[in-house]
Amino acid sequence: MSNNLACNGPPNPTQPSAKIIDVTAGSNVTAVWRHTLTSGANDVMDAGHKGPVMAYMRKVADAPKDTGVGGGWFKIMEQGYNSKTGIWATDTVINNAGKQVITIPDCLEDGQYLLRAEMIALHGARSVNGAQLYMECAQINVTGGKGAQTPTTYSIPGIYKSNDPGLLINIYPMKGEYTIPALV
Repeated sequence: MSNNLACNGPPNPTQPSAKIIDVTAGSNVTAVWRHTLTSGANDVMDAGHKGPVMAYMRKVADAPKDTGVGGGWFKIMEQGYNSKTGIWATDTVINNAGKQVITIPDCLEDGQYLLRAEMIALHGARSVNGAQLYMECAQINVTGGKGAQTPTTYSIPGIYKSNDPGLLINIYPMKGEYTIPALV
């Protein structure tokens, strides 16, 4: 997997920004998923994009300059498939006007972080490299954290393998439980 997996990359990278968003530990932030980077507010992601949503963070020294490539990433939320209701996490996001609500853990130490929202579309995942991974990063400054925990961290790229059961799966029809891609 490529370095673009960290915070998106060519051919359609987000625009660099000097802006850092202040976030209080324990509060919610919202990632907004649209069909394209230039879509309007009513153009949410495609309903055919069934799959999980996750969020990761990485503590950094200078958020506007950090590319996100490499170690230090830790997962703060994940939602997958509810086998009782047949609802995917992406369905929930779509039904919420494209909004993915993410709680920033209150146990983190204060400082600058990259916040990485991710959505995986599994409609083509029945073959290796058929899953579509979408991600974007926000530059945030966390305050009010307890600093009580230091999470285990991982590298991006490197958190997934192309044959991970959460990335290599035929969801038509979806049978049984879904395994969200594991951190390796």
